[in-house]
Amino acid sequence: MHVKLSKSFRFEAAHWLPTFPEGHKCRRMHGHSFLVDVEVEGEVEESAGYLVDYGVIKQAIEPVCKELDHFVLNDIEGLENPTAENISRWIWERLAVSLPLLTCVRVHETCTSACEYRGN
Repeated sequence: MHVKLSKSFRFEAAHWLPTFPEGHKCRRMHGHSFLVDVEVEGEVEESAGYLVDYGVIKQAIEPVCKELDHFVLNDIEGLENPTAENISRWIWERLAVSLPLLTCVRVHETCTSACEYRGN
């Protein structure tokens, strides 16, 4: 059986977007309550009955969340331009080793705006 699992986590952070035009509201420091969905996908071994223990996904996410939560994202190496696109790729790069079945990192910057990165 082929399945896709997702686990979500939240973090609070501030950022500003240095490549946006002068005067744009996102060029100023502001904060978000980010929601991140991490998806893994693959074939379930019948003998196990599950693809990946959700606890394994949570364990992979926790150190990433600690790096981001309540920080200014621009101050984090690799996130000097912390757009949703760059944040999703940055998170992917930190999870891919411990989650080999990783297929998607989706970063919700607001309740109506999100970016999906699939490692391409």
